[in-house]
Amino acid sequence: MNKPLLAALSSVAMAGLGATPAVAAPHTAVKPAVTVDYAGTVALSNCSGSVIRFPNSADSDPALVLTNGHCLESGFPNPGQVITGQSSSRSFGLLNSSGSRVATLRANQVVYSTMTDTDVTIYRLTTTYARIKSAYGISPLTVNDTHPTAGTAIKVVSGYWKRTYSCSIDGFVYRLKEGDWTWKDSVRYTSACNTIGGTSGSPVIDTTTGKVVAVNNTGNEDGETCTVNNPCEVDESGNVTIHQGINYAEETYQIPACFTTGNKLDLSAAGCVLPKP
Repeated sequence: MNKPLLAALSSVAMAGLGATPAVAAPHTAVKPAVTVDYAGTVALSNCSGSVIRFPNSADSDPALVLTNGHCLESGFPNPGQVITGQSSSRSFGLLNSSGSRVATLRANQVVYSTMTDTDVTIYRLTTTYARIKSAYGISPLTVNDTHPTAGTAIKVVSGYWKRTYSCSIDGFVYRLKEGDWTWKDSVRYTSACNTIGGTSGSPVIDTTTGKVVAVNNTGNEDGETCTVNNPCEVDESGNVTIHQGINYAEETYQIPACFTTGNKLDLSAAGCVLPKP
């Protein structure tokens, strides 16, 4: 997992053994990329994150912050554990487009957190999107509600390090196993996104749409197999492979279906497939 350790402060990002990049289809019209910067990203005490909204969120809704399950302040959720409605007073440093910290935002609840099937924590803030926009001129990032596509150009934007990584989605992993945790349908980056400790929870942004398509969470650091900080890929037949130096993210397209009017979590909503408590 890309959670910072003391060693991360002096580590050198690894180039790794890159998987073969996906190739864009020929004769396809290329849309111009949108500007992707730090606006709307946040720095946590030990991770990165972003202020997010869903396609049907309203400006008057309480704002939400997206990061990893393993960035939860109370510690890693156990395999099979799903946390909802947990009280929180966690603070987040809100960044503007240039990466300067312009405000401290505060949560009042862990709306949802798990490391089962995916690796996400969603916090509810004490303020609304409209108030953030009015006070700081910053809009939330929108979470796309459709499955990402291999070959898509992406940026991983870390509020913790104020660093951006640019690469493409190399492909998708049937099962990504790390230690006691297993994630489904994970995103594999091409080797240029050599993310490090502290980038956990960074939004993965489609550079064409500007929307969030995944949340950065891990990478194989040492070439070990299925250990913490060394995830392995498991295919549908159970075959295990590793790619040292390659990093991964968890898709977010399935999250919007689990939130209803007022940004309220409803795990029983039609189309919601997130793990339940």
